[in-house]
Amino acid sequence: MNWHDVALVVAGIIGSGVALVHGILTQRLMVRPLANSESLLPDAGIRWIMPRLLQFSTFNWFIGGLALIASIWFGRDVRIVIGLLVGSSYLYGAFIALWATRGRHPAWMLYAVALGLIAFGVNGSGD
Repeated sequence: MNWHDVALVVAGIIGSGVALVHGILTQRLMVRPLANSESLLPDAGIRWIMPRLLQFSTFNWFIGGLALIASIWFGRDVRIVIGLLVGSSYLYGAFIALWATRGRHPAWMLYAVALGLIAFGVNGSGD
């Protein structure tokens, strides 16, 4: 295992860790209150799909982190593809967290670090 592999694993741990915290907070602060309030969401179909939509990014970021960790067992081309796909998702999350909270949300910083690690990890891996 070289430093590029370590960078991909650390990026995956950061991404999956942020996703877990995001999922727990989203469930507690958004999903439960909406599920318990029929006055906010009177339509049963909306009440069914809303939690799934709110947690979609959590699922995406968590699986992306696992893919980054698993990418160390594949060749350079696979690592680049995984890095691009997961990196684009993390970039979107970092940008939205930075913009929506005016920089007061720590996730944008963590995803920015993960993006740097992904760039380093795929740049020299498989050599």
